[in-house]
Amino acid sequence: MVKKIFAIAFIFICTSIAWMILGGTLFARTYSSDSSLKASVEKIWGKPQSQPAPTASYWVTHVRQEESVVNGNKISKQVKHAEQRPLSLAASDIKVKLGLDHRQKGLLWYATYVVDFSAAYQFHNDTGEDRFLRVAFPLPSQDAQYSNIRYALRNAQWTAKPEVRDGRLTGSVLARAGQTVTVDVSYRSQGLDRWIYRFSGNDGHGKVSEVRNFRLEMETDFDRIDFPLDTVSPTRKEKTADGWRLVWEYGSLISGVNIGMSMPQKLQPGPLAAEISFFAPVSLFFFFVVMLVITLVRRIELHPMHYFFLASAFFAFHLLLAYLVDHLSIHLAFVIASLVSVALVVSYLRIVTGARFAFVEATTAQLVYLVLFSYAFFFKGFTGLAVTLGAVLTLFVLMQMTARVHWNEIFAPRK
Repeated sequence: MVKKIFAIAFIFICTSIAWMILGGTLFARTYSSDSSLKASVEKIWGKPQSQPAPTASYWVTHVRQEESVVNGNKISKQVKHAEQRPLSLAASDIKVKLGLDHRQKGLLWYATYVVDFSAAYQFHNDTGEDRFLRVAFPLPSQDAQYSNIRYALRNAQWTAKPEVRDGRLTGSVLARAGQTVTVDVSYRSQGLDRWIYRFSGNDGHGKVSEVRNFRLEMETDFDRIDFPLDTVSPTRKEKTADGWRLVWEYGSLISGVNIGMSMPQKLQPGPLAAEISFFAPVSLFFFFVVMLVITLVRRIELHPMHYFFLASAFFAFHLLLAYLVDHLSIHLAFVIASLVSVALVVSYLRIVTGARFAFVEATTAQLVYLVLFSYAFFFKGFTGLAVTLGAVLTLFVLMQMTARVHWNEIFAPRK
């Protein structure tokens, strides 16, 4: 009996090593090509977008007297110096629509999206003089594609036709003293993973900005919403038929954080299959223990070679899953791999031990420890709890089954 247990343990160790190799191969296949695949997705679809607020500025000319000595004579002359000064935003009314569109490359899903952006910005000339304002609207990414771009003034005309320079839409307008200039801007673009709105036009992070009369309304066509780090939560939320309507509205705000939305991620086939493979030795351990106890209690003879073929049937599940996820959805691949592995075990044990043991005890144990334990990885955050409950329940059942077993007789050397 002791030799049999050692043989089964050897089979378990060898199979576990094979699972570790399979899991490592999956991770290598997934992440070795991730950088190149992500680069191709970004080239086609765009990068994560971060939309800064527009800026307005005007020039002020200062005249100062400078004296110099030439050949012993003092010469005084006037020097003009131009200084650029910013004009604060008086109001912002922004509408954003985000449409999620996942794209798969290799063993990974990428959360791509389409964004429809429209906004009305107001600049109030409170300088007391007429000013030529240079209004610049930074585009969120220089590598993205933009369509239906509109950059216009309300009840005013640009002094020069707006142009795109250094990733910015820029234009000049004459603002009379006390006049409020309203700039309308809109576009459609596409990005990846997250969308951010920055209160400041500065590219740095952590800068404290002051905003006045600010309103941003965001509509999503997905339910699972999440906000990136260093972003502020909406002031109002409303559920819609397709997703959410979120509103950020402030009369006056001083903040060092921004507004943003993280796109919901799909289950990643490659990493999920690798995690299930790395966990497989735990499933096989429980299955072997249950099979060993049941066969001892019911006096069923299973040779270590039988356990070898059972372990191979378990390994077939993970091998099939690893290579089916390249071509099928993760759920369909899981179902096919489960059916194949269960069919291998049942058809084999039906011949070895009979139909009752194969269809009842063996099938139940495989469904619990292989199929259900593996499926627990589809529910992030509950995997450990599911495995713990299964382990405790298994311990209870085994203790009840073996409470009256005379282990001295079981492990006694046979004559």
